[in-house]
Amino acid sequence: MTARSANTQMLGKLAVIAVGMFAFGYALVPIYERICELTGINILALSERQVPGNGAAGRDVPAPRNTQVDRSRTITVEFDANARGPWKFWPAQRSLQVHPGELTTVMYEFQNVQNRRMAAQAIPSYAPSQAAAHFNKLECFCFDQYTLEPGEKKQWPVAFVIDPRISRDVTTITLSYTFFEVGGRTPPAPVTPVAAAQVNPKAGT
Repeated sequence: MTARSANTQMLGKLAVIAVGMFAFGYALVPIYERICELTGINILALSERQVPGNGAAGRDVPAPRNTQVDRSRTITVEFDANARGPWKFWPAQRSLQVHPGELTTVMYEFQNVQNRRMAAQAIPSYAPSQAAAHFNKLECFCFDQYTLEPGEKKQWPVAFVIDPRISRDVTTITLSYTFFEVGGRTPPAPVTPVAAAQVNPKAGT
């Protein structure tokens, strides 16, 4: 066998392997969807699903609720805002009660009251400090820097979930933000009132 024919044969084998790999990858999608349908895997990722019905389009059935939510207790979350500079910064609501494991969204409002453009960012802090490891933010304006034009007003959300594994002694959490101008001296984290986020005093007695 000449070198040329050997190369041609090898090229043909590689082409067959490549086509087979592509076909296998393409087939994985319907196979995965079928497995998910039969076993219910990943069903919580769907907001709703279609199931057969009398009509051609079937009917909508809401996905089951998140069973990780601990509805046996509530935690009071207090929201605090501190502005380092001549601008306005405040939460849309001062506090609310949430269940551990429950997805919650709150809004913060900002307004640049200066006569110049301002680039700013926020840094968060928590009280009691042990809550920081269990306060999971899925969306937060503190992740990025923002530019506000003179007089511009904006609203940004904070979406969070409190880990159900948080100690039952914690009944109140204070989430505090300090809003400061980028390029200036970064302020220290705010000192929140101890009483506002005190661990349940009845615990351990």
